[in-house]
Amino acid sequence: MLSQFVQHAASFAMQVSSTILWLALLTLVFVPLERFFTLRQRGLTRGQLTGDIAYYFVNSILPTILLSIPMGLVASLVSRATPSAYIEAIDGLPLWLRIVAGLVVGDLGAYWGHRLTHRSELLWRFHKVHHAPEHIDWLVNTRAHPVDIAFTRLCGLVPIYALSLANPATADGSLVPFIVSYAGVVWAFFIHANVRWRLGPLEWIVATPAFHHWHHTNDEHRDHNYAAMFPIYDRLFGTHHLPDHWPPCYGIDEPQPASMVGQLLRPLGLDASAPPARRSQTPAA
Repeated sequence: MLSQFVQHAASFAMQVSSTILWLALLTLVFVPLERFFTLRQRGLTRGQLTGDIAYYFVNSILPTILLSIPMGLVASLVSRATPSAYIEAIDGLPLWLRIVAGLVVGDLGAYWGHRLTHRSELLWRFHKVHHAPEHIDWLVNTRAHPVDIAFTRLCGLVPIYALSLANPATADGSLVPFIVSYAGVVWAFFIHANVRWRLGPLEWIVATPAFHHWHHTNDEHRDHNYAAMFPIYDRLFGTHHLPDHWPPCYGIDEPQPASMVGQLLRPLGLDASAPPARRSQTPAA
């Protein structure tokens, strides 16, 4: 019993340490970028910064815990339902090709999961926590409800496992979802960054800050640009919007609790003063 407690405590300490290290590295990268290439000047209060960092730590740990059971079930079901010959054929592909395929199909799954969070009143209750800020910067990436993050990641990981691009039974079978997940996390920090960069023709190929900032707009062009990495999905499914200028405003119409605890509890129905979950002016799918 004591040895198991020590092992769990050591594992948790390692996870916290790596989370702190990631925060330090991200700060070294994005703070200078946002200072020298600022899109919009803003005064960050101590309370806002504290809240952003608190969300960072919560969402660096809790969504992984929430995903552990459903992903275990998905992996088990896929391994039982998929012919062994197919699994062996996929395992025989080069790792780089499986990673590329994982990025492509994972972003497709995440696109539809993300789009669903804007269409479902239940899911929007959680997702609007991420859309509530009236400013956008790299740390806003983690200002989200853990349930919302876990759901979108689940939607991105299921196609990877369903196609056997991830196979826990092989030596490198866990590398594909690991690399795809971390690439998605790093890119998500970039596309939220408060930088004025426009990347020309690259904006047709990969998601950029301008592309994702329009996803957070709070004008008549809201509910566009759901893809996390590849804008081609928004072009294919009619949700692409990327003009030459930047969004005029961000946020949502509904007031949100001032505290982080209130923001996390309200989607769970634990705040009797919560407004209706429906987002106003949401266009039809």
